[in-house]
Amino acid sequence: MSEPLITGGGPSHAAPDSPQRNRPRFDDLPVPDDTANLREGPNLHDQCVGLLPLIGVWRGLGEVDYPTIQGPRTFGQQIVFAHDGRPFLYYESRSWLLGPDGDVLRPAARETGFWRPQPDGREIEVLITHATGIAEVFYGKARDLRSWEIETDAVMRTASAKEVTSSHRLYGIVDGGDLAYVDERAMVGQPRQPHLSALLSRIAG
Repeated sequence: MSEPLITGGGPSHAAPDSPQRNRPRFDDLPVPDDTANLREGPNLHDQCVGLLPLIGVWRGLGEVDYPTIQGPRTFGQQIVFAHDGRPFLYYESRSWLLGPDGDVLRPAARETGFWRPQPDGREIEVLITHATGIAEVFYGKARDLRSWEIETDAVMRTASAKEVTSSHRLYGIVDGGDLAYVDERAMVGQPRQPHLSALLSRIAG
């Protein structure tokens, strides 16, 4: 898989107040709430130390393209990596489609799931569910202290979901501290090829 392809002209540094910000939290929960800010909430589980650079709230721009869609198209995206002190990270992604002038056209893809680092400190299990009726089980590993590569072992879908057969993702912290990723996907009869890429800056955490 190629190195992250940065498209969409995302911001190049963290928001100045990001160390003081966090995801919305509820102080009245009877158990520890998720935190996307390592300065607040429960201590990070030792098993998650290898994923520490991902924890935070990230926002920026990306590009979607594929032979079966009219593209390329630009989208905005927010990704949250949070934890509650146990040996996994909570993951959430929300996207919105942008027009040629950068105006928001409509909500787009949503994903939610869990990143489950294994005791060896390198292997990762990732579960991601899409609002479009697709559920994916990824296996992967840390390539180094700043990049992670995952690939689907199983893809499940509802009767109304589009056909997706595999996905291959690479996430990395790039120069300047931004989060970049690329997603290669095989779906609707097409061979696996680049589908999504984005560059996101830290806005909280």
